[in-house]
Amino acid sequence: MKVAILGAGNAGCAVGADLTLHGHEVTLIKTSHAMHDENFKYLQENDGKMILNEFGKISEANISKVTRDLEEISNNEIIIIYIQTNYHKDLIKRIVKYLKDDQIILINPGYLSSAYLLEYCDKDIIIAEAQSSFIDGRIMENGYFRVGFRNVRNPIGIYPSSRKEEAIEKLDKLGERFVYLDSIIEAALHNPNMIVHTIGSVMSIPRIEIAKDDFCMYHEAYTRENTHTWQVLEALDEEKMNVLEKLGFERLSYEEACKYRNSLDTSIDAKEVFLDYAAMDTRAKGPVKVDSRYISEDVPEGLVMLESLGKVLDIRTPIATSFIEIASAALGRELRKNGRSVEDLGYENIKKLINDSKSNE
Repeated sequence: MKVAILGAGNAGCAVGADLTLHGHEVTLIKTSHAMHDENFKYLQENDGKMILNEFGKISEANISKVTRDLEEISNNEIIIIYIQTNYHKDLIKRIVKYLKDDQIILINPGYLSSAYLLEYCDKDIIIAEAQSSFIDGRIMENGYFRVGFRNVRNPIGIYPSSRKEEAIEKLDKLGERFVYLDSIIEAALHNPNMIVHTIGSVMSIPRIEIAKDDFCMYHEAYTRENTHTWQVLEALDEEKMNVLEKLGFERLSYEEACKYRNSLDTSIDAKEVFLDYAAMDTRAKGPVKVDSRYISEDVPEGLVMLESLGKVLDIRTPIATSFIEIASAALGRELRKNGRSVEDLGYENIKKLINDSKSNE
C-alpha cells in the first residue's frame, strides 16, 4: 500500500521504516524544522536508509520518499499524522486542500484531533485515531533507531462507523497489530500519556532539574516502592473513567488499558504489567528538562481536554485541575490558554463522534 507519514521525528521515522519492511511504499514528510533536521537530511542523502535495532535484531529499510512537500499526501491511500498533538490543528488546516475522498487519515495518537478534521475537511474521508504509538524508542544517531518497546495490540477508533469494515480491510494490511474500538472517543481518552506522563513528570520536577540527561521518568516515578505516586495515578484515572462512563462508554482503568496494549498473557496482574513495562532497561531517558512534551503537550492537550469535558458533563476533576495549575506555575505560562477544550474542538464535532459510535448499537 501507499502510505504517507506526516512527521519525521522518533516515531514517524521508526514506523516509516517498519512499514517499509512490511512491503509498503512509504512517503515520509517532515512538517517543520522544530527538531531532527540532521536525521532528516541524512535520510534524504542516503536513499531513505533507516536502521531499526529491536533488542539486538538489526533491520535496514530504505524509505521510498523523504520530503517536505505536503502535496505528496494526495498520492497515498493512508496518511498517518505522527507529530505532537499541540500542532495537529494547524497541520490539519494546512493539509485539507490535499486530501481526497476515501483516504484514511490515522492520527497517532490524537487527543480527539479527529474533531479538527470534522471541522476543517469537507472530503469524504475515513478517520482513525490511535491510543498510543505503535513503536516506542529513540533515534540514537542519524539513520539509527533503537526500539524500546512494541505494543502487542494497537487499539484504534474509526469514524464513520458505517465505513468501519472498509477501513479494517485496508488498515489490517499495514501489519501493525490493530484492534478496533467502538469509538474514537475511547482511543482519545485512553491515550496513556495523559495519565502517566503528566503525573510522572510534574511530580518529578526537582529531580528532572537536578538529574537532567540522567533522568528516566519510568524508572524513578513508577516503581513498586512508589505507592503514593500510584495512588495519585489512580485518583486521576478515576476522573477519566467518570468522564468515559458519563459519555456512555465502559469504565476501563489505565492499568487494564496498558495490559491490553502490552501483554497477551491474561493471567498477569494488570499493575504488574505496567510496572514491568516501566522497569524495562530499554526505556529511553527523559524528560531531560521540565519544559518538555511530557508537560507542555500532555497537560494542555490531555488534562485540559479532560477537565473541559468534565465541566460540560458536570463531573469534578480536581486532580486534573491541580496538575494543570502546578504545571502552569512551573512553566510560567497558562497552559489552558492554548489548550484543548470542548470549545476549541467544537461541541458539535464531539457530539458527532459520540453519536456515531451509538448509531450501530
